[in-house]
Amino acid sequence: MKISENTAGFNFEDQIRFTKAVFYNFRTIPLPKPFRDATGGMGMNVPEQGYLELYDDTGACAHYTVSRNFVSSMLPKILNGEKKSFRAWKHEQYWKIRNAGFQSADAVNVGTLELMMLDILAQRAEKPIHRFLGAEKDWAAAYKGGGAIIREDEELVEEMCRYAEEGTATVKFKVGSSHGELGEILDMERDLRRIEKVKAALAGRSRIAVDCNQKFTVEQAVEFCRLAEPFDLEWVEEPIHSADYNGIKRMKEMGVKQKLSAGESMRVYYAYEPYVEKGIDILQPSLGRMSRIDDLLKIRDLCRENGLEFQSGGRGAYNAYFGALYGDNERIEFHAPISEPVHELMLNVPTFKDSRFTLRSDIPGMPVRMDLKKIEKLGYLESVAYYQA
Repeated sequence: MKISENTAGFNFEDQIRFTKAVFYNFRTIPLPKPFRDATGGMGMNVPEQGYLELYDDTGACAHYTVSRNFVSSMLPKILNGEKKSFRAWKHEQYWKIRNAGFQSADAVNVGTLELMMLDILAQRAEKPIHRFLGAEKDWAAAYKGGGAIIREDEELVEEMCRYAEEGTATVKFKVGSSHGELGEILDMERDLRRIEKVKAALAGRSRIAVDCNQKFTVEQAVEFCRLAEPFDLEWVEEPIHSADYNGIKRMKEMGVKQKLSAGESMRVYYAYEPYVEKGIDILQPSLGRMSRIDDLLKIRDLCRENGLEFQSGGRGAYNAYFGALYGDNERIEFHAPISEPVHELMLNVPTFKDSRFTLRSDIPGMPVRMDLKKIEKLGYLESVAYYQA
């Protein structure tokens, strides 16, 4: 395995003093349709808890959706009147969460802070964030995923055909059907039937990938992959527990022919090297879960140096701007059942068509904003809190 030599990262020396913040706390925002995968339980609501405006002493204002935990735990650490370089803020907060662990919610908060600081620096430079970070294009390659496991066969087929009609070259949906108190009784027959129906309906317009959401044991995953061979799946995502690196190796040794992907559950670069060592085909870090935003580029380069495929997940509107830093065939996921309802509550959302997001290049920083007037009108804005340094 070749180790990524991209060690520079985002280490800007620009000085930042945070002066104030405004947090818009959301009520529960229901999804138009409940969503469920094989292991995550029933999702009734969008994940977004609130929206933060974070100001610095130059008047720049970062905008991003954050958790209430970010507000309670991170704001007191940064609204302290101190002025430090981007690099120093990042280094200090990163190592403060060492004992909480680099897979923790605290680690995600550090990545969120880094993203908001990048927004501020891009605004100062009067460039959209992707151009500030070195992108040479204003678009990002993407595929579309969804297909909740609770959808009836006909609903699933209709959804995947809609994605294909939008020009999406690859569609992805959930597998791992089961029943029983713990979901321990698998129904692979249902999964295979649904794959067959979707493939027939697509009629070659799009390829199919499936997401198992870590449902299977190694032996079950191998069996599923064997049974699915006739359908020429583009990849099988997270077939087993995300931390079972040796399980990936065993699956390869047991003759699995499909490409295997993993990585959306990991939050630090070092968790991805073992995947490469054990034979993974595709790495899939997620923007909203990383402890360091520049780890995305290290993982991208790790894939390139080892001949693997790189993809990235996260909220589509935000992630598209980082997708512009990737190659023409390094795709981000547009997870439609969750992202589309959230995008309806946003402004300046990149447009999606023919397997790519087209970005706004006329707004400095991160162009995406929550549409607070619409959110308030719909009754989703519960409260507004103001914080001063």
